Amino acid sequence: MIDAAVSVDLREELIAAIKTAGDENRALYIAGGNSKRHMVGRGCDCASLDVSRHRGIVDYQPGELVLTARCGTTISEILTLLESNGQTLSFEPPVFEGTATLGGTIACNQSGPGRPWGGAARDRVLGVSIIAGNGRIMQFGGRVMKNVAGYDISRLQAGALGTLGVLSEISLKVVPRAEKTLTLAFDMDAHEAVQEMNRRGTQPKPLSAAAWWGGRLYLRLSGACSAVDHTARLWGGEALADAATPWRDLREMTLPFFYGDSPLWRYSVSPTLPATQCEDVLIDWGGALRWSRGEQPQQAMQSHARQQGGHISLHRGGDRYGEVKPALSDVERRLHLRLKKVFDPEGTLNPGRLYSWM
Repeated sequence: MIDAAVSVDLREELIAAIKTAGDENRALYIAGGNSKRHMVGRGCDCASLDVSRHRGIVDYQPGELVLTARCGTTISEILTLLESNGQTLSFEPPVFEGTATLGGTIACNQSGPGRPWGGAARDRVLGVSIIAGNGRIMQFGGRVMKNVAGYDISRLQAGALGTLGVLSEISLKVVPRAEKTLTLAFDMDAHEAVQEMNRRGTQPKPLSAAAWWGGRLYLRLSGACSAVDHTARLWGGEALADAATPWRDLREMTLPFFYGDSPLWRYSVSPTLPATQCEDVLIDWGGALRWSRGEQPQQAMQSHARQQGGHISLHRGGDRYGEVKPALSDVERRLHLRLKKVFDPEGTLNPGRLYSWM
């Protein structure tokens, strides 16, 4: 049942604030739970547009596996509702102590350890209602997959960091929770772990997460009890109790690896890329996501990532007013600017949050 007591529609108030800012040539930073303000994107020091009170579950159809909510609704609230119906979000977004909101999560396209198997946040977006930079309401997609045709503008908002509009309402595809989940742990170095992840990932087994750090490989199995139990017997390893599994701390970035003020780098590479033997590395997503810590010249890091066939971003720490996202080609840059011009012609919303020139 949807709780109307926590459902507040402030769309008209947000439209008025955006129009006023545009008329006065003022920029706005879109602020929800502020859980990601100092990570993912560049620094943005303009006045805040508080969207946290624009919240509530608008519609939820458990039988259709579809949920629609306003941008200020917390991920914790959504997960609680879904869990009461035996469902969940397959992309495993972080809740950041209850402060993470749906709008911020989709704007940052944040996904947890199950991303290669359950899809990214953008993969579960069915439709959005956004408030453009001129205050105009724009709707894309719908509440069923068949409504998505042509250019999928709704998913384009995922990862745009609010530079293309305020995500007012978002419709998501949800999934049933797995009947059983079990985590296996193995002692091995990073190089062996990458090889093992790739070997296990090609097998028709219920693998739902694979990560390595601190000399241990962790493989998570999720699905029917019979499939999980059978795979665990075949693969061996140490079966961990739920309390000892690392996935929550990995998702929330509360593992000891993430502590400290040194810059946190996020590599996206081929999962088959051999791992370097380095203490300050954490491997996730079956080898496709590599986290690294340390002070390094960004240009050198970007060049190294390109040589490896991937890209890198400065996720947290370091110079938040320099470029933190992967460099774009001239063609990609022109496309970004054209999209910004269409959705936010005056540059009112989150200027420079994604790139300094946008």
